[in-house]
Amino acid sequence: MAETAKCDVLIIGAGVMGCSCALRLLQKGLRVTLLERAVPGAESSAAAAGILGAQSEVAQAGPFLELCLASRALYRSFAQEITQISGVDVGYEDSGVLEVVTEPGEGRIAVSRAEWMMERGLRVEILDRSDARALEPALAEHILGANYYPDDHQVDPDKLGRGLTAAVASLGGSFLSGRTVTGLLSQGEHVSGVATAEGPLYAGAVVMAAGAWTTRLASLPSLRTTIKPMAGQIVQVESRPAFFRHVVYGYKGYIVPRRDGRVLLGSTLEDRGFDKAVTAEGLHRITGMGMSLVPGLAHCRFVTAWSGLRPATADGLPMLGGGPLTGLYFASGHYRNGILLAPVTAEVITDLVVDGHTRHSVAAFSPAG
Repeated sequence: MAETAKCDVLIIGAGVMGCSCALRLLQKGLRVTLLERAVPGAESSAAAAGILGAQSEVAQAGPFLELCLASRALYRSFAQEITQISGVDVGYEDSGVLEVVTEPGEGRIAVSRAEWMMERGLRVEILDRSDARALEPALAEHILGANYYPDDHQVDPDKLGRGLTAAVASLGGSFLSGRTVTGLLSQGEHVSGVATAEGPLYAGAVVMAAGAWTTRLASLPSLRTTIKPMAGQIVQVESRPAFFRHVVYGYKGYIVPRRDGRVLLGSTLEDRGFDKAVTAEGLHRITGMGMSLVPGLAHCRFVTAWSGLRPATADGLPMLGGGPLTGLYFASGHYRNGILLAPVTAEVITDLVVDGHTRHSVAAFSPAG
């Protein structure tokens, strides 16, 4: 495609979110081009842990919980479809999540959370110490109990990104890497494309899926909120063979065991701009948290550590939907839940682009100011 040629949809950002939207749009017969400043899927998407925590990571009932539950319900078939199209196993595991309690105050919070989830009809089990350690013997003896969320699963974000990239390419999606978008192009109240250092690119619709970089783009219209990066460090260790299987979610961090023996420990929460440094203090805090909840991690081999940038909105809700210009759509600001929310976000964006309305309730996440 010539750089000034018109496609149906331009997607800014080729991470898991952008590629998920591209997949669904391509399946509707649209011509899609993804613009990526780096390598597709190599930024925040690859840096995530991959917890599909619709219950373990959501603090209260409401529209955001319902969006997370809707996406979680799509995930098994979504993962299978990506594998079928691309040939890449995306590492979907129905491991369940244990929200572990280590002190009485945490216990009161956990019981309260379990109660409103039960009222909503969600599966959750309140376990005492002995029941929690019977379910997951690797847990420390000093824990007081746990909430068990059997329907919260996990996926490998790096494999998911690779699979999505391959699937989009196989369906005819076009990738333009190394491109920095400098602004939007518009005609009246309708977006017509984007400006880049290499020249303009025109399209019938533009989808903003650039994560923490989304609201830094020049010439954006007035929006409901802004997005900024929140750094999070993750440590990877390894045990062969694997010695536990449940995701362990504590009040100071999480532990994600992979079936092949890899274990991810995370994560810090740091407001330091676009700095992705891994720090000694971060490593100390994360590894200490992990060993306090699963003592056997002390004997695991250190593999690597990294830091990613979560796209955090000022009001805590994702920026999802169309507007304020016609033909402009947002799929960003998902903060800690970007991997989880990829399938439902793709459905929302595709519904809006193709039909002008969506089957999902997204009014609370409107980008318009």
